[in-house]
Amino acid sequence: MKRFFSVILALASVVMTVVGVRKIIRSGILMKYPDPQYLSDDEKIVRPIYGQLSKTEKSVYTALYRGMNDYEKDISLPCEISGKTYSKIYCLLEKQEGELFFIDSTYYTAKKIRTAKIIYREDKNKIKKMRLELEAAADEGVENAGGSSNEYDTVMKIHDYIINKCRYIEENEGGYCATAYGCLVQNEANCEGYAKAFDLLASRMGLESVLVTGTTDDGENHAWNQVKVDGSWYNIDVTWDDTDVDGDMRRAYFLCDDEFFGETHFPDLEYASTYDCGDVQENFYIKNGLYVDSEQAAEEILRREIMSGATQAELRFANNELYDMFMDKYIDEQDIFLILNENGWNYGKKITVSVRENAKERCITVFWG
Repeated sequence: MKRFFSVILALASVVMTVVGVRKIIRSGILMKYPDPQYLSDDEKIVRPIYGQLSKTEKSVYTALYRGMNDYEKDISLPCEISGKTYSKIYCLLEKQEGELFFIDSTYYTAKKIRTAKIIYREDKNKIKKMRLELEAAADEGVENAGGSSNEYDTVMKIHDYIINKCRYIEENEGGYCATAYGCLVQNEANCEGYAKAFDLLASRMGLESVLVTGTTDDGENHAWNQVKVDGSWYNIDVTWDDTDVDGDMRRAYFLCDDEFFGETHFPDLEYASTYDCGDVQENFYIKNGLYVDSEQAAEEILRREIMSGATQAELRFANNELYDMFMDKYIDEQDIFLILNENGWNYGKKITVSVRENAKERCITVFWG
């Protein structure tokens, strides 16, 4: 009887050992980690956020980026990382890599991760076709921005190209409005789609650009960009510069400093830091002499624009008092007609003046003719 029990125990031990080994194999504990790899110098230049990561995080980011480009469903990471770290890297990559429109914003996670399971929005063949469409659209955007004499003009052309090409929509269930594909190929996107398209085209033109997510002063989720121009970082919101009127746009959020931008935009800093935007020299209004910081400046700008043959002027005001003064004096009291008359406009002909107000941003666009 004792021998019988000894045999039973031995068999049970063998079974438990086999089961244990199988569990260990399935768990991946015995798997060899792939060698860590990192983005090339050319890739890093146009990915500033990558530079904020630790060495380990950079190797994971690179593994995911390479694997997603090859449509791998199970991507072996170069090391085991926490679920929290994986969430950070995945979310950054999904937001910053506009070309990866085909990965889902939802993802699998766990306490510890050494193999990433990726959810793709379409099958491999369809993705390849869609990528060719995005490539063609991006090439068109790059060609449109080509020939610019400086980085300011390049950013302006990208900004205008996206606004002229895309229509703003809130959401399309299961669609691509939150992607660069939605913006540049389907020509409709929400704020995230606009921002990803800007980031994609800017990087294609060799500019340092990042996508920023956060909230607005109304508490709504929002996305915009930061871009480096002539060595300084600036905020830019292409979505809010789109008036949704064909052939019309504004420059209220074109290359802004933090002081102005911070009145309405509040970044989420959970996964990455934003860049300090303290310079103003490349701001649209300041660079083009359309910034009103005194009553005298308001009249000088109007006279200059009228004499130049322009038929409109988009102005930004340093404070609410100057904004109200301009509306009272030149619009309500119609002093703009005096300036038009003094600069060659014939009262015998019909002259119309219209105004587009934007009190929130202290911007006024005046049209005459």
